[in-house]
Amino acid sequence: MRIPINLFLFVLLITSMACKDSSTSPEEEVDNTPSLRNNVPYPFGAAIQTWHLNDGNYVGVMRDEFSSLTAEYEMKMSPMYNDPSAIDFSDTDEFMEFAEALDIRVHGHALIWHSATPSWIENFSGSDAEFEELIENYIKTVVGRYRGQIASWDVVNEAFEDGGSNELRNSVFRQRMGDDYVAKCFQWAREADPDVLLFYNDYGMSQNGSKLDRVMSMIDDFGERGIPIDGVGYQMHISYNWPSISQIQGATGKAVSRDLLIHYSELDIRVNPEAEQTSYTLELDNRFTDRMMEIIELYDDVPEELQFGITMWGVKDDDTWLRSFWDNQDEWPLLYNEDFTPKTAYQSILDFYSN
Repeated sequence: MRIPINLFLFVLLITSMACKDSSTSPEEEVDNTPSLRNNVPYPFGAAIQTWHLNDGNYVGVMRDEFSSLTAEYEMKMSPMYNDPSAIDFSDTDEFMEFAEALDIRVHGHALIWHSATPSWIENFSGSDAEFEELIENYIKTVVGRYRGQIASWDVVNEAFEDGGSNELRNSVFRQRMGDDYVAKCFQWAREADPDVLLFYNDYGMSQNGSKLDRVMSMIDDFGERGIPIDGVGYQMHISYNWPSISQIQGATGKAVSRDLLIHYSELDIRVNPEAEQTSYTLELDNRFTDRMMEIIELYDDVPEELQFGITMWGVKDDDTWLRSFWDNQDEWPLLYNEDFTPKTAYQSILDFYSN
C-alpha cells in the first residue's frame, strides 16, 4: 500500500522530534553529526524518483545526507504533459512537499529535452506559431507554478548532437521554432520567475571539445543579446579512468572564466566498464574512491561563488540507469551500496572537508 506522502512525512518528523529532549535549547538541537549535508560546504545532492519518497531507507539517507534533490523523471515533459488537455502536477507537487518538509533545495530537471517529449507534441498538427505558443505556455506555467520554491531549472537539456560538427539536434523544437529555440526557452523561463537560476545541461562536454565549444559559443551569444543564463550543468557520466582529470578541469574552466555557476549535475562513475568483475571488489572500491576524490578536489578549486553543487545521479548502485543502458548488471557507479551502506568514498569526502 502506498502511504500518502503528507502522512508519511508527518509520522517521520514526529518520530524524529520525539527522540529529542524537550528541555534542550535551540543551540543544543543543532545537528553536528558528520554528514555530507553538514560537512560539504556546497550543496551535495542526488537524483531520485517520487516512489522513493515512501521508502524509509531512502528518506533517512536524503534527510541526513543530501542538501539538494533533482527529480530524475517526474519534472520532464513526458510525464507532466502526456495529456494535451492538462499538465499533471501531482507527482511534482509531492516531490516539492517532501523537499520542503526536509528543507532540501530542489533543482528542476528538465523543461525541454528531446528524449522526453510526448508523442502528441512530436506530432502536433497546428502551425509553427501555435507550436511555439504551446511551448511558451508550458514553460511559463511550470516555472510559474513553482516560483520561489524551485531554486533552479535545467531549461534545455542536450540540445547539441555528438560528432565533429555538434550542430543543434534536429528535434521537433528546432524544426518548429527555429535555431533560436533554446534562447526563447531561457527567456520564457526568466519571465516566469525572475529569481530562479537557469542552466543549460549536457553530457560529454569534458571530453568532447567541439561540443563544449558550441555550448560556450551559444552562451557567449546569449550574453551579447541579453538572453538570461546563470550556469552550466556538466552531467559527468564518467568512468574511473576516462576522461582525464585535466580534461574535466579544462572544460570546467571555460565556464568559470565566464562567471557561470558550475553544476556537476548527474555524476556517476563506471568502475567496471569492461565487465571484467562480477562482484564489487576492493580494487573496484579503490577505483571509485580515487575517482570520486579527484572530482571532489577539482570541484573544491572552483571559486566558491560559482559552486552550485554536485548531484549524484541516484542514491545507491541499483538505482543506476547505466546497468540497463550498457546491459551490464555488474556496475557500481554510485556513492551507496545496494543495502544503503556508504562506500569508502563517503568517509573520504568527510575527511577531506574535516581537514
